[in-house]
Amino acid sequence: MTQAVGSTHTRIGAPQRWDVPFGEMTEADVAQVMGIEPFASLDITRFSAASPLEGIIKNDTRVRRFEDGEIVCREGDYSNSAFFICEGTVRVVLESLPPESLGRKQSSGGKLGRTLARLFQGNRAPEARDVSSYGPSGQVQGGGAGVKVFLQDIPRVLTSANTVSIEAGEFFGEIAALGRTPRTATIIADGPCTLLEMRWQGLRDIRRRSDSLRQHIDRLYRERSLATHLRETPILSHLDEASLKVVADATEFESYGEFDWHVSYKKLAAKGAAGRFSNEPAIEQTGHYPNGLVLIRAGFGRLSEPYGAGERTVSYLQRGGVFGLEEAYHNWKRDGAAETPYTRTLRALGYVDALRIPTKIVEEVILPALPAHLRPAPIVTEGSTVTTHEAGLDTALLEFLVEKRHVNGTQTMVIDTDRCTRCDDCVRACASTHDGNPRFLRHGPQHDHFMIANACMHCADPVCMIGCPTGAIHRDPDSGSVIINDRTCIGCATCANSCPYSNIRMVEIRDGHGSPVLDQDTHLPILKATKCDLCADNVGGPACQRACPHDALKRVDMRDLEAFAEWTKR
Repeated sequence: MTQAVGSTHTRIGAPQRWDVPFGEMTEADVAQVMGIEPFASLDITRFSAASPLEGIIKNDTRVRRFEDGEIVCREGDYSNSAFFICEGTVRVVLESLPPESLGRKQSSGGKLGRTLARLFQGNRAPEARDVSSYGPSGQVQGGGAGVKVFLQDIPRVLTSANTVSIEAGEFFGEIAALGRTPRTATIIADGPCTLLEMRWQGLRDIRRRSDSLRQHIDRLYRERSLATHLRETPILSHLDEASLKVVADATEFESYGEFDWHVSYKKLAAKGAAGRFSNEPAIEQTGHYPNGLVLIRAGFGRLSEPYGAGERTVSYLQRGGVFGLEEAYHNWKRDGAAETPYTRTLRALGYVDALRIPTKIVEEVILPALPAHLRPAPIVTEGSTVTTHEAGLDTALLEFLVEKRHVNGTQTMVIDTDRCTRCDDCVRACASTHDGNPRFLRHGPQHDHFMIANACMHCADPVCMIGCPTGAIHRDPDSGSVIINDRTCIGCATCANSCPYSNIRMVEIRDGHGSPVLDQDTHLPILKATKCDLCADNVGGPACQRACPHDALKRVDMRDLEAFAEWTKR
C-alpha cells in the first residue's frame, strides 16, 4: 500500500522479511506440516511473536513433489535451502556422475582445435547459436523456473552406482544450506516423493529455538563433515586421529552476519566507515581475552585494528583462515610475562560461518604438537602497543577491495589505468575468442588508478549459482572456474539477478543467419545467460590479459595478496 504525500513524495511500508514468501503454502499445507514430527513436538512458546513457528512454516518453506528419477539437488551445487522428506524416499548417489547427466558441460578438451578453427571462421551475427544443439536431450522437461531435471539413465545409476536411501522423516542438505558450501552428493527421487524445502533463514530460526533440532544438525555435521574440515586446516593436519577427535568434540559452531549479504552490500558500501563497521558483527575484538582459535568455514571476515579515533582494515580472512593463533602461541610461550589480548578485531564481512576451538584444547592438544614451520612469528610489544603487519597493499586500496567485496574474486579483472592506453586490444581479444561477442565491459568501480572491470570474478563464494534450476551455471571441476552450459540454460535470469556485481548479462540469441530465435509457444525472444568464462575453450587462458601490450590488465586471485601487491608496485 502506498500513500502520496504532496506532489513529490510517496510513503510505503518498510520492506519486511516475509514480504516475499518462499512458496505458496496454504493453511492446509501449514497444518499438515505442523502435525508431523519433528515439527509437532517443537515448543511454540520458545518462538518470538515476530517469528512464530507457524509463520516460519508458512513463509520460509514450500512443499515440492518430485517424480521418479528427478534430480532434487546435484553434487557441487551451491544452495540456500535444506529438505525434509514428508513422503517417499530419495536416493543419495555417493559417487560423481558424468557432468552432462547433471546439465553441465564436460571438461574442456580439444582446445587447440577450437582455437585454430576460429582463425578460419567468418563473421557471425551477434550472439549466434547452433540452434540444432538445443534439441530434446532427455535431460530437461518443461520450461521456466519450474523446469524439471531427470537423470538420463536412472536404472544404471540405481543399480551400478554406490547409493544409499533416505526415508520419510529425515532431513538432508542442512549442512550445505547453513554454511553455503557445495552439495557433496547428487540426490534423486526414488519413486514419487513429497519434500518440504526450507530456506536457510527458517532453518536457522528453528535451530535456534529447538535444542533437539540444533543438536541433531550439529551431530550430523560432526559425523559427516567436521573431521574433514579440521583435517584440511594446516595447523591441525599433523594431529593423529585421537587428538583430532578431542579437538572435534570440543569445537563450537558459530554464525555471524547476514547469509544473503549480496542483497544489501551495495547499500552498506555507500555508508561511511563507521556505519559499515556497525553493520558488521564483531566475532572478536582488539583488547579482549583470547578465548580460542576461530576457523573460517564459509564467508569472509574483516581484520581491522585501532587507528586514531576509529579502525582501519589490515587484511581479511576467508574459508580456511585462522584467527587468534599468534596470540594463543604467544600466551602459551610467555614464560611468566603478561598475557597478550587479541591484537586485531575480526568482523563478519557480510556473512561468516565459523568454528571455535577453546583455548584449553589449543594449549593442551594443538600447540605442543605444532610443527616449527607453522609456528607464528613472535608478537613484539612496546609498552602497551602491539606491532602489527599490514597485508602488503596500500591501506586505502585494501579498504576499497573489501568494501566492494572484490575480495570474493579468484579471477578479478584489475586494470591499471595509468598504463592502459584505451587501445581496446583486450576487448577485441575477448570478442574474437567468443565468436564476436565480448564477455566483459572495460569499466567499473575505481580506486585511484586501479579499476575493477565489469567481468565475472569466478568468486570463492559464487552466489550466482544458488537457485539455477538446471545446473547450467556451475563450477568446472578441473579449473574451478564458474561457467555456463549454454545448452541447458533456460534463460530464467536467476544467476544474473543474484550476481552482486552485475557481471552476468541476459542476451537474445540468434540463429546462424542472424535471425532472432523465438519461443515457439510465446513467440518471445529466447534468452541465454552469458559472462566471462576465462576463455575455457582457448589455449593459453584468458585472452584479455594476454592481449594487453602494456601489462595494464591482470586477473587477480584475491587469495594471494602478496602477488597482487607486487603487481601494483611495479
